[in-house]
Amino acid sequence: MSSLDHGTANKQADRKIVTFSLGHQTFGIDMHSLIEIREWEEPTPLPTVPSFIKGVTNLRGNVVPVIGLAERLGWEPSKIHARSCVLVVSIGDKQAGFLVDEVSDIVSIGDQEIQPAPDVEIGEPSVILGLVRVESRTMEARGDDAGQMILLLDLDGLSLTRHLDLAA
Repeated sequence: MSSLDHGTANKQADRKIVTFSLGHQTFGIDMHSLIEIREWEEPTPLPTVPSFIKGVTNLRGNVVPVIGLAERLGWEPSKIHARSCVLVVSIGDKQAGFLVDEVSDIVSIGDQEIQPAPDVEIGEPSVILGLVRVESRTMEARGDDAGQMILLLDLDGLSLTRHLDLAA
């Protein structure tokens, strides 16, 4: 393979991620998993589900559970405000909506830019695929060149499948 071919192979490995905030932290998910971004709308509550499942909403005839992502991660629940929204994602053959504080940007990253998540002792498998430093359009406009550390979420690692079955 020539160096020109190798460069093309690296370009094909690039992926787009949608970034969003929860509290003061920025997360990202692969665009391939994203179905749509919806304005916050109070979901229909369900009895006997974990507290991080806010309820269900109707998405073009499909019942979709709405997950408080901050609560699922063990943080304080998100406070609803004008920029709160729901990221509707595909996890395997299921759909779920994640309540996030604000959608930030869509950025392209190369797989080689993703750093592994630190190996720390926690009670469950990591929900972080890795970390990547990116510059958003707003950072470039401000002249901030330090970049921002994005935590890439592992949607499968959130272990929601059993809970989604209960909510759907």
